[in-house]
Amino acid sequence: MSCEPFATGDTLLHKADPRTKVIGATAFSVAVASLRSPMPAWLALGFASILTVSARLPLRPLAKRLAQVNLFLGALWLIIPISGSSDTTLFGALPVDSAAIRQLYVITLKCNAIVMAGVALLSTSSLFSLAHALAHLKVPSKLVQLFFFAWRYIHLLEEEWSRMYLAAKLRGFHPSTNLHTYHTFAALVGSLLVKSYDRGERVFQAMMLRGFNGTFWLLTHFSMRPRDLVLACCCLLAAGGLIGLDFFLASR
Repeated sequence: MSCEPFATGDTLLHKADPRTKVIGATAFSVAVASLRSPMPAWLALGFASILTVSARLPLRPLAKRLAQVNLFLGALWLIIPISGSSDTTLFGALPVDSAAIRQLYVITLKCNAIVMAGVALLSTSSLFSLAHALAHLKVPSKLVQLFFFAWRYIHLLEEEWSRMYLAAKLRGFHPSTNLHTYHTFAALVGSLLVKSYDRGERVFQAMMLRGFNGTFWLLTHFSMRPRDLVLACCCLLAAGGLIGLDFFLASR
């Protein structure tokens, strides 16, 4: 499907057990998010790059996702360093917060590492496989259902919004910064919410008529292989090593 550009492939990561990838991605992301020093952050980015290369991901969709993340980080780089602090240095005539720059430097490395590892580990499985893996890992059933239904029906909402917006443009609507534009968008969003609620009610009634009682029964099961254990150990060792190195550098 177009929403899963990385899910098809023949690499070891594509063939790995989704449960292993969920555990590895979670452990690695938590470990990277807790880092405070640049060196472990660089090592995390290197490990994420190795995973990305191993998955043989298409470069264009990957670059697009990384660009979206770094666009947000770029806004932080423009705002936070000049927000003012006791630790400021002059960059020309502009006072810049040195401590904020150091933190943003580490945050930028960590964000890119987490996104790249998440894409390499999680996006190489289909969303249905990930939901299945979460159920096997004893994640609460309601959270798994929310995850699955949000993915399943977000595309229908996008299609409905595209139809409504196209209909407005065919009626002469041209968005700009005026009250009429704000009123039109508010009406479109309100209509989308109402239609989403009606569709949700119809889907729920259809599921109830088919005997749904709040439980997704698992008819198939995953099989753990030695290479899956190796992948899990690599991710867990990388997470533990990064935390240990960061603790060592912070205590010096």
